[in-house]
Amino acid sequence: MAPRTPNGRDTEGKLQLILRHAAQIFAAQGYASTSIRDISRATGLPLSSLYYYFESKQKLLYLIQIHAFTSILEELERRLNVTTEPLERLSVFIRNHILYFLTHPAEMKVLAHEEDALEEPFKRQVAAIKRRYYGLARGIFEELSRQGRTNGLNARIAVLSLYGMMNWVYKWHNPKVDPRAEELAETMARIFLHGVLNERDRQSERWEAERPALEKAGSSD
Repeated sequence: MAPRTPNGRDTEGKLQLILRHAAQIFAAQGYASTSIRDISRATGLPLSSLYYYFESKQKLLYLIQIHAFTSILEELERRLNVTTEPLERLSVFIRNHILYFLTHPAEMKVLAHEEDALEEPFKRQVAAIKRRYYGLARGIFEELSRQGRTNGLNARIAVLSLYGMMNWVYKWHNPKVDPRAEELAETMARIFLHGVLNERDRQSERWEAERPALEKAGSSD
């Protein structure tokens, strides 16, 4: 529930303004180098007003991270409700992730670079929602595995590799030359599921053909 002022006026909009500006400043100059006064100048709000929403810079970092993950999760769960087919659910998962982070690059950078800056108990609370998010992705992958569609790949490694591919989009994505979220997500889904080659690698084929002779030669040494 959004916090409320003493006169009962809803302050959700103002909180979102603070979080957006704070994420931009943290992304630009780093959490450690940012002061509450920097946030005050960026938002145009006096320090006293800021402290109504959070009592410390740690709480502000926590609010940015927990709000980002909550937003991603809620939208993902809503979208996943429309299909039970694992391949479609995987595509939904990737599109949802990419769309959020392309439209929230500052928050993405804060999530990627300021994870270790968060202290307890905030760190534990953010970790809990991250585990829930990871669990959704792993559940989708394991359903694909039960259908025999993952070549026996380790689910943990596969899912974390997918996150690694998606989470660094903000470092290189150029909207002038790179595709928008939908096309980008489709490309990443195809790379994740099928790789980048449209046929088996010829070097691998040669290795498979030569391996019996090599193994025989090795055993005779």
